[in-house]
Amino acid sequence: MRFPSPLVRGRLLQRYKRFLADVVLDSGERITAACPNTGAMLGLTAPGSVVWLSRSEAATRKYPHTWEMVEADLGNGRALVGINPMHPNRLVAESIAAGSIKKLAGYELLRREVKYGAASRIDLLLEDARKGRCYVEVKNVHLMRRQGRAEFPDCVTTRGTRHLHELTEMVAQGHRAVMVYLIQRADAESFSISGDLDVGYAEAFRRALDAGVEAIAYRCRMSSEEIAVDKAVRVVR
Repeated sequence: MRFPSPLVRGRLLQRYKRFLADVVLDSGERITAACPNTGAMLGLTAPGSVVWLSRSEAATRKYPHTWEMVEADLGNGRALVGINPMHPNRLVAESIAAGSIKKLAGYELLRREVKYGAASRIDLLLEDARKGRCYVEVKNVHLMRRQGRAEFPDCVTTRGTRHLHELTEMVAQGHRAVMVYLIQRADAESFSISGDLDVGYAEAFRRALDAGVEAIAYRCRMSSEEIAVDKAVRVVR
């Protein structure tokens, strides 16, 4: 996924009200940017951090800039970390269509945001006359507390827990269900659930896997010009 134009660099002054961030661009201009990530963003919001922003020319936008990436350093050098949760669904869908995610290849049809369960929408629904249905839920991952190990979630997510329950029900009904954890950073070597941050999600994850829900994780190549799904990393239970 290429950005329409290269991202602009700046330094974070503060993130506040969850949705906003004040940034000083390298040009010296001080702006307020939209923050698309309403989660905790643990370890990624320190004032002074180098951040990268996209810019929209839409006249209806109150804040033309959107915070896309931040540079983080765990001691082995800076890594670009994508914080925009709007990108993973598109990135995964494009990779499936291109045949790059082998475990999800070979389906005839891919649909997005399809209603299922009690009152939910699945991120991606794969359908095939021979393979049947595969329900795919995509999660954006950016948390890393020790070098090489990406984690999800970075705070309590009751919505995420509900998704695991719903996927478990799809398996019980005879369908395939897959959790895709897309890591928007290139320095991940493995992935695990951060059970200390959300005990309920960790328990639901274990039960879902025991019931037949699959979990795969992919890391991304990151630059100021594009984000691309790179390769699978090991999922640690």
